[in-house]
Amino acid sequence: MKLVIQRVKSSQVVVDGKTIGQIGFGALIFLGVAKDDGEKEADYLVNKVAQLRMFEDSQGKMNCSASEVKAEFLVVSQFTLYGDCRKGRRPSFDDAAPPELAEKLYNYFVKSLKNQVYKVETGQFRAMMDVHLVNDGPVTFILESNRVTE
Repeated sequence: MKLVIQRVKSSQVVVDGKTIGQIGFGALIFLGVAKDDGEKEADYLVNKVAQLRMFEDSQGKMNCSASEVKAEFLVVSQFTLYGDCRKGRRPSFDDAAPPELAEKLYNYFVKSLKNQVYKVETGQFRAMMDVHLVNDGPVTFILESNRVTE
């Protein structure tokens, strides 16, 4: 699994003109699932996201986790995180999970994250989405489960 997490002042997802997910202060997560991913990879990233000290304390230092600041999360599925652009001009998505597996692990990730943080909203799996955000910082991190060092 791979995710891009951006600290935001606010974010929302719109599908067919309707807002389906919206948060205030917190983080927008774009989540990609690889074909060889499972619940172990999702659990690793959920724990990492929930405990990541990416929010500022009273001195302006990134010392606070999501639970310490009641951060909200918006999770959006994005298979293009596994687009390989090294050859040619068209991305290859050979490493991306098939939709059935990706949706299962996306839902598992969201459910697990909801058990650890204040609020979690989502986009709509396999939909064309308009994603709006007001980036805070900007602060952006890329996390991958295949680079587990713990």
